[in-house]
Amino acid sequence: MKNIKLKNILSEGTDDLFYIWKQEFKTTFRDQGVLIFFILVPILYPLLYGFIYTNEVVREIPALAVDHSHTSLSREYLRKVDATADVKIVAYCSNLEEAKQKLREREAYGIIYIPSEFSDNITKGIQSKVSLYCDMSGLLYYKGLLMANTAVSLDMNKNIKVARAGNTTQRQDEITAYPIEYRDVAMFNPTNGFAAFLIPAVLVLLIQQTLLLGIGLAAGTAREHNRFRDLVPINKHYNGTLRIVLGKGLSYFMVYTFMSTYVLFVVPRLFSLNQIGHADDLIPFILPYLAACIFFAMTASIAIRNRETCMLIFVFTSVPLLFISGVSCRELQFLPFGSIFPTYFLLPLA
Repeated sequence: MKNIKLKNILSEGTDDLFYIWKQEFKTTFRDQGVLIFFILVPILYPLLYGFIYTNEVVREIPALAVDHSHTSLSREYLRKVDATADVKIVAYCSNLEEAKQKLREREAYGIIYIPSEFSDNITKGIQSKVSLYCDMSGLLYYKGLLMANTAVSLDMNKNIKVARAGNTTQRQDEITAYPIEYRDVAMFNPTNGFAAFLIPAVLVLLIQQTLLLGIGLAAGTAREHNRFRDLVPINKHYNGTLRIVLGKGLSYFMVYTFMSTYVLFVVPRLFSLNQIGHADDLIPFILPYLAACIFFAMTASIAIRNRETCMLIFVFTSVPLLFISGVSCRELQFLPFGSIFPTYFLLPLA
C-alpha cells in the first residue's frame, strides 16, 4: 500500500509539475512585458553595449598646451605627447585661464601645463613637474591623457639620466636607464580596452537582472489577476511547493538556456572579445549560475505586489551589484551581504 501511495504521489507530482511548466510557458509568451525582458533586452542590450565600446580605447584625444618654459626641453615634451596615438594637441594657450575657458567650451578634454622653471630645474638637477588637468566627465579621456603623459615623462627621464651618467658603452646606458629590467604584460586584456574589461561583466549581470525583472513582472501580473491577490492561483495542480518551484523554474531555465548561449557565447565572438575558456569549460559554471539566478528571482518576486513594483526595486541595483562583485574595486567583493546575489561569485570570473 505504501509503495502504491508513493507511486501515486510521484505520478501526480510529475503531472502537476509539467502542467505548471506548460502554464508558465503560456503566461511568459502571452505577456509582452515579460517577453521584452526575457527576449528583447538580452538580444539588443549586449549589441548596444558592444557597438558603443567596440573601439576599446579612445585615440587622438584633444588636449591644450600651456608652455611657460618656452625651451627646447618643454617643446620636446609637448612634441612627444602629440606624437602618441592617444593625444592630439589642438591649441597652445598663453595662460591657464584661456585654456580653462576652451575646456569649458569642450574644445578639448585636458590641459598640459609646463611651468616656467621646467628646464631650469632639470639643468640644476632638481626635480621638475608637469601638471595635467583633465575633464573627469569621461574616464576614457582621462586614462588616455594620463597614459600618454606618463609614457613621455618616463622616456625623457631615461634620456636625461643616460646623458648625465657619462657612460662609455651602450650596455652601461641600458643599466643606467633600467637598473631593474621589467616587462609590462596586460593579462586577460592585452589591448587595455574598456570593452574587454566591462562587457563580459555586464553580460553576466544582464542574465540576473533580466530574470529579476521578468519574473518580478510575471509575479506582479499573477497577484493582480488571481483571487485574493495571491501569487499562486487556486488550482488543484498548484498543490505543493516543490512542484510549483520546479515547474516554474524549468520554464525559465529552458528559455534562458538559449538566451545565455547567445549572450555569453555569440556576443563575445561578434565583437572579438577575449574568451579564456571554451564552451566545455564555461558550461559547468553557467548552468549552476543560471539556476541560482532563477531561484533568487523567484524568491525576490515574493515582495512584488503589482507589475510596476519590480521596476522600482530591481532596476537601480545593477550598478551597485557591478561594484559589489569586485569588478572595479576588489575590496568591495568582501562585503558580507554581497554573497546573497548570484553575480557575486561569477562576475569576478568574467
